[in-house]
Amino acid sequence: MNAPRTFVPQATRVAEPAAEPRTYPEHKPERIYLFGTCVVDLFFPEAGMDAIRLLEREGIQVVFPQAQSCCGQPAYTSGYTDQAREVARAQLALFDQDWPVVVPSGSCAGMFRHHYQELFANEPDALAQARAVAERTYELAEFLLYVCRVELHDQGPPTEVALHTSCSARREMHTHHHGRALLDQLSGVRRVDHDHESECCGFGGTFCVRMPDISGAMVADKTRSLRDSGAARVVSADAGCLMNINGALEKQRAPLQGQHLASFLWQRTGGQP
Repeated sequence: MNAPRTFVPQATRVAEPAAEPRTYPEHKPERIYLFGTCVVDLFFPEAGMDAIRLLEREGIQVVFPQAQSCCGQPAYTSGYTDQAREVARAQLALFDQDWPVVVPSGSCAGMFRHHYQELFANEPDALAQARAVAERTYELAEFLLYVCRVELHDQGPPTEVALHTSCSARREMHTHHHGRALLDQLSGVRRVDHDHESECCGFGGTFCVRMPDISGAMVADKTRSLRDSGAARVVSADAGCLMNINGALEKQRAPLQGQHLASFLWQRTGGQP
């Protein structure tokens, strides 16, 4: 007989520590590349602009290559490796200077940092380029926290927020730690836990299109947990998840809505809505 399965409480389901803790530079760079992501570009452009504003406030010049597009993750996770490789090759060509690449999405940052090297495993020159870009790729919250060593001064009224971190961002970039640390700097913000924090929202890129019924059930569980938390707002560093969660909340006619972490931080620290 099989032993009974032990269920671990949601709050304790966290990503394992990185095998080799990352070493961060001692000083902020003068310039960085911003990879805006296709979802931010199309659906949350204000989040991209707010990310730029946060970085410029730290005295950093932000360079945005105009030819950038998708990171290739949808094709890669759907099994279209050849197509993903060509998309990745086009992105790598844009970041030829030795500047950090900052990404306002943990899942896309994870694609740059981990999976490009898999795509080019059999191409020595491209692999070397992918490794170099991976070493200088940072998720936005990670970069603000550990490279800029930002100190946030909250200027907003008291509020309660729930943090959502996407599955791949949580596992590959540990963005839940970075997001929590930044929100905890805001004196007027109380971060509330919800019992589905570590669960997938059901978006999954092409997954939500290929398996809509399963995706719909997953986002129903996620939004129910968020609504039950009592939070006034949902904050996330991943625009794909926000698109899915906000769409479900709108369909439910719920007043709760999600906002990208970059926009939330900018508004709470003196930026205009």
